[in-house]
Amino acid sequence: LLVSVQVHGQGGVKFRNWAKTYGSSPELYFQPTSVEEIREILDMARQRDKRVKVVGGGHSPSDIACTDDFMIQMGKMNRVLKVDKEKQQVTVEGGIFLSDLNVELNKHGLALANLGAVSEVAAAGVIGTGTHNTGIKHGILPTQVVALTLLTASGEILECSESINADIFQAARLHLGCLGVVLTVTFQCVPQFHLHEVAFPSTLTEVLDHLEDHLKRSQYFRFLWFPHSENVSVIYQDPTNKPPSSSANWLWDYAVGYYLLEFLLWISTFVPSLVRWINRFFFWLLFSSRVENIAISYKIFNYECRFKQHVQDWAIPIEKTKEALLELKAALENNPKMVAHYPVEVRFARGDEIWLSPCFQQDSCYMNIIMYRPYGKNVPRLNYWLTYEGIMKKHGGRPHWAKAHSCTRKDFEKMYPAFPKFCSIREKLDPTGIFLNTYLEKVFY
Repeated sequence: LLVSVQVHGQGGVKFRNWAKTYGSSPELYFQPTSVEEIREILDMARQRDKRVKVVGGGHSPSDIACTDDFMIQMGKMNRVLKVDKEKQQVTVEGGIFLSDLNVELNKHGLALANLGAVSEVAAAGVIGTGTHNTGIKHGILPTQVVALTLLTASGEILECSESINADIFQAARLHLGCLGVVLTVTFQCVPQFHLHEVAFPSTLTEVLDHLEDHLKRSQYFRFLWFPHSENVSVIYQDPTNKPPSSSANWLWDYAVGYYLLEFLLWISTFVPSLVRWINRFFFWLLFSSRVENIAISYKIFNYECRFKQHVQDWAIPIEKTKEALLELKAALENNPKMVAHYPVEVRFARGDEIWLSPCFQQDSCYMNIIMYRPYGKNVPRLNYWLTYEGIMKKHGGRPHWAKAHSCTRKDFEKMYPAFPKFCSIREKLDPTGIFLNTYLEKVFY
């Protein structure tokens, strides 16, 4: 029995990503509520020879979600479908935001073992770009996915897991939005837990010389380096049974950390040499004393991304951490005109078997660099960007898929042993390239 569903796309919708660095004007914008509707949209696209882009929270700081053809926003397909208390697993629709999922899981006494900094992101999107956090015993977020269902270009639904369609599963756990529409995702959870966060000042030399110790000492260890200085803020996060408490000061963090920083960075666009001073001043102001926080896990994992920014974030083999960071530091010292905003955020992740994971078969260090856009103004960053990319490439780095980078297919073929396998699955599932866009063409052609 064929039921024809009338789907209506909106015209004139402007899509902008969160950082307002990329945008597009899709010809038609859809918010489907059922699989039937999505099938209809795909049919319509095929008939009119249009491409389709599925978008979640639109948080990626790149053009990975942009299209001028059809855009499908999955926000209305956001239910929790099943909670399996025995296995501690949850099955959700692909459009659910992690911010909602965290609250739902909490009601069932469950939690995700690791989360990124932002939760206004959709489950299917988080795995699409390989979102990560930190913790050498923890993989990137897609490693928590134990099953998913995929609606392919032909309208077929594929169940994927370690045991069914295993190849497609290892491709789809980091799918770049190019294999089909992810309808449901099953996450492996853990019992709900609280985290005790301790941040304390240190120096780059100390942290790099004792990296092993830090990694052993804290389950979710990361550190922030303040470029143009030796200053480092070390952050430990570990499960605790202590009651929630906080020594953070909202007024300082927000009023000063946000408004004053934006204002000073704006002034520094006229006097670039101020940036070294700003980085040191803010370290002294906000990061030079010990701060502790205890809260439910997701509240500690999530933190404010402050304001609009450009970012790059590459993963390198963990043993290259020290060498690469010292090279970046030296490059800034030897090139006084090149300025770098704080912080350079350094995080760690366990190796995995996901074909396009930046941590594929190697424990990795992610080194995230940032340039803020005070009041939306662009600060020159090309020199810094290219220097950083050069250092990352030299050390066998792989870029975070959600962030801006200048890599093409040739680079990816070198970086990813399983790249040809991914390509053949993509070509099999989407022979006409209905799910491609400009960003993905650079990846595959």
